[in-house]
Amino acid sequence: MTATSSAPGPTSGPGSGPTSGSASPPRDGSGGSPGYHVRRTLPLRVEAVRQFRRRRTLVAFGILLILPWVLVGAFKIGGDPGPDGIPSLVDVATASALNFALFALFVSTGFLLVVAVALFCGDTVASEAGWSSLRYLLAAPVPRARLLRQKLAVSLSYAVVAVVSLPLMALVAGTVGFGWGDVELPTGGTVPVGTALGRMAIIIGYSLVAQLVVAALAFLLSVTTDSPLGAVGGAVGLVIVSNILDAVTALGSWRDFLPTHWMYSWMDALQPQIQWTGMAKGAAISLSYAAVLFALAFRRFRNRDIVS
Repeated sequence: MTATSSAPGPTSGPGSGPTSGSASPPRDGSGGSPGYHVRRTLPLRVEAVRQFRRRRTLVAFGILLILPWVLVGAFKIGGDPGPDGIPSLVDVATASALNFALFALFVSTGFLLVVAVALFCGDTVASEAGWSSLRYLLAAPVPRARLLRQKLAVSLSYAVVAVVSLPLMALVAGTVGFGWGDVELPTGGTVPVGTALGRMAIIIGYSLVAQLVVAALAFLLSVTTDSPLGAVGGAVGLVIVSNILDAVTALGSWRDFLPTHWMYSWMDALQPQIQWTGMAKGAAISLSYAAVLFALAFRRFRNRDIVS
């Protein structure tokens, strides 16, 4: 018998057929390895846990939650505040829990809340660069735009919780220290509890919008520098400089464009009839600055050479 050898089939040889060369692309169209999908990289839950475990998060929330109790103790030790000639929220701070919450928000808006918002939004990317872990996140691979969106979403969420937690804890502390009741206005008159709670929601909402410009600048600085302290300090410095310029009356109407000029416009909600003009202008200024600064942050990060 003569042995005959058959030629290899079209799928048995190397370099031929659908099994040769590189693996076929995954069905999800992501262009990566099988099972990879952009939406599965850096989930919000993972980023939220990572940021929550940082010491700065726990310290910031600790200060915000302890401050109302410290203020209650100060009023209990020092007694009820007396009028100093100019009606202000401090004169009626001990009238009720709502009055006390408004006072706590008033004394915290210009600095403490600014620092908290700047800390959450300014530390998020800069700290990763400082720890030399940013490039490893991008090599996961996490697309740059998604990484920035996830970090921004979590940072803003923590900033919102920070701004909201202060007046809420002040309500609890004020109820324990001074009882529940109507809001007494510094200029005279009262606002019923039901109406005052609605006004409080408006005040907190406006405070969140007013802090957006701080969050946006801190976030822009965070993607620009490897130093978290520089990003946070730069945003806080903006507020300080803006407040100094706002005190220069010679600037006239130019002060209306300063990011902090309308920061306390929420006090117009304490009038017998809410005045919306100041809050509308302040919201427009803050949203405009924030939109530009956030856009610059994404543009800067997209073109940045990540070496740390």
